[in-house]
Amino acid sequence: MKRQSYRKKRKRLKWMKYSAFTVVAFICAIAVSLGALRLYAQIAGAPPLTATKASVFLDSNGNRIGDFFTAERRYWVKLDEVSPYLLDATVAVEDKDFYKHNGFDFSRIASALLTDLKTQSKAEGASTITMQLARNLYLTLDKTWTRKIQEAFYAYRLEVFYDKDEILEGYLNTVNYGHGMYGVEAASRYYFGKSASDLTLAESALLAGIPKGPSIYSPLNDYEKSINRQKVILGLMEDQNYISGEEKQRANAEDLVLKNEQWAATKSVAPYFLDAAWQEAEKILEEENRNIREGGWEIRTTLNQAHQKAAEEAVKNNMPDSELQVGFVSMDVENGHVTALVGGRDYEKSSFNRVTQAVRQPGSSIKPILYAAALENGFSPLTYLDVGETIFTYDNGRATYKPQNVNGKYADGEMSLAQAMAISDNIYAVKTLEKIGYEHYRDMLKRFDLNYTDADNPSIALGTIETSLYDLTNAFNMIAANGQERKATTILSIKDSSGETVYEYKKPKSKQVISEKDAFLLTDMMTGIFDPVYSDYSPATGVSLRPRMTHTYAAKSGTTVSDQWLIGYTPNVTAGVWNGYDQGKTLSVQEDMAASKQVWIDFMETINKGTPNENFKPPKGVEGVVIDIETGKLATDSCPKQRLVYVKTEDVPKEKCSSFEFFDDDSWNDFLDLFPFEAFKN
Repeated sequence: MKRQSYRKKRKRLKWMKYSAFTVVAFICAIAVSLGALRLYAQIAGAPPLTATKASVFLDSNGNRIGDFFTAERRYWVKLDEVSPYLLDATVAVEDKDFYKHNGFDFSRIASALLTDLKTQSKAEGASTITMQLARNLYLTLDKTWTRKIQEAFYAYRLEVFYDKDEILEGYLNTVNYGHGMYGVEAASRYYFGKSASDLTLAESALLAGIPKGPSIYSPLNDYEKSINRQKVILGLMEDQNYISGEEKQRANAEDLVLKNEQWAATKSVAPYFLDAAWQEAEKILEEENRNIREGGWEIRTTLNQAHQKAAEEAVKNNMPDSELQVGFVSMDVENGHVTALVGGRDYEKSSFNRVTQAVRQPGSSIKPILYAAALENGFSPLTYLDVGETIFTYDNGRATYKPQNVNGKYADGEMSLAQAMAISDNIYAVKTLEKIGYEHYRDMLKRFDLNYTDADNPSIALGTIETSLYDLTNAFNMIAANGQERKATTILSIKDSSGETVYEYKKPKSKQVISEKDAFLLTDMMTGIFDPVYSDYSPATGVSLRPRMTHTYAAKSGTTVSDQWLIGYTPNVTAGVWNGYDQGKTLSVQEDMAASKQVWIDFMETINKGTPNENFKPPKGVEGVVIDIETGKLATDSCPKQRLVYVKTEDVPKEKCSSFEFFDDDSWNDFLDLFPFEAFKN
């Protein structure tokens, strides 16, 4: 009996020793594991709390006009920029012990494991906020054990290196709230049209319920389910002493106003402009050794929303019911800022930007650049050339070129440069190129940052070298700016995600592309396209717009078989319009030919409505003289076709015209036959 008792006692002691050893071994194993985990965490370092952020666009006045994002729309905000109600609601529903545990809620994990074993599935209910952040930042959504183990390792590292508020901030900025909105700021703007800092208790509880199933609990997809979940969360907040019963009742009774339509409307603000701004910002940041794909940029642009609205309305009201396309851009004369841009009729159907990306033949709209070269090489507005039908020979006599005017007619006799500009005579342009030489014209194209060719072909006088509307409008803007260089830009400043200014626009030092005198002479001649006095065998190209004009404009049109252009300006704003078909289809109907002019005048009259007219001011060394259009001499009462023309002081005519100069030989002889005196006839 004693022996049996002794054996039992020894067995018990042996079991106790084994159990103690096992416990010690288990504790040692845990200690070693935790030590190894800690060592791993220290070696691996702090995982970055960063995610791709949306970049925000502002207009010239600092108003938000859009954003740019890659896969997810996200605006990172600090924890103190989020409504306290949303912080509490999130913790209450997602992880009530968030501030107590070290990244793992073991009771929930044990419960989830039991569920997994019973259902042969992989439950998600055990994930803490820390674990969800790890998944949002570093992992996929695959429901695998490998991913769950990785999630645990990342969660541990997050808890080691970051405090709870930093982890909560990361979670709130990365969680999916549905409809492509990631993070509380994007969600708040999308659903309620306000910043996350301004959310009410009711709104916060509704938002906090969406991440459990964005497609299920979005109020846009199922409002009833969303509201039911909101009530559950308000109840949890009361149970956990975040709110009182009275606050819960008020929140349940609050009428929620969803404003996603308002949000959607802001996304349609100048989409072509925003694309151009993004591309320009990318180049700017490359020069600063930064990558625009970092995201989180605040890009302040040059957009003037009043100008953009006027441009869009002009396009909407004047484009024919056809596939005819449009490009429109306006620029500030003082600094080159792009104030409005429309790259096509429907961005959703085609995002191709016909202002910046398309290059087409500008036709006669290139002539002011040609005539700028002419003014530097002996021409004046009163330089007369014979503009009769002419065949030009080039390429050392191996080729010929016979230009025609749009109306198919040729004038008899001579015509001044001023009149040739007004009616866009093509013979005059080609003869001008021949007289000044190709090199002078090429040099002028380079100075205006326009495309050029080394080939000596007379057709380039008529705009056969392709260019973009953006570049040609910028060239006209230089003429409007008294001949000073202008670099068109859409960007005023760029700040990175930390608020540091990376780039700020500074107006470059003034540089004369052409003289102030020549710039003014070109401007004055371009006012002639609206003047009926120049209409002879062919009307001035813009005369049809004259009845609508309440301000002084300078402009030049251009026409090819497939393109219609009009670019012009006031002393403050330059605007360019192009019309054509994407496939280069021939312009055939009158609506096709007239649309660009109507879009242009609509825009100009809208933005200038209610403002006093401002004339172009001549510089020193330029004088205005009333001349006889037919001869270029000083006009007298006997000269029927007169106009005020500006010329350089040294080019002011000395002779006066007389009425007899308006008779050709036959008319003169008929006039003399009225008198019987032979002596008078002689």
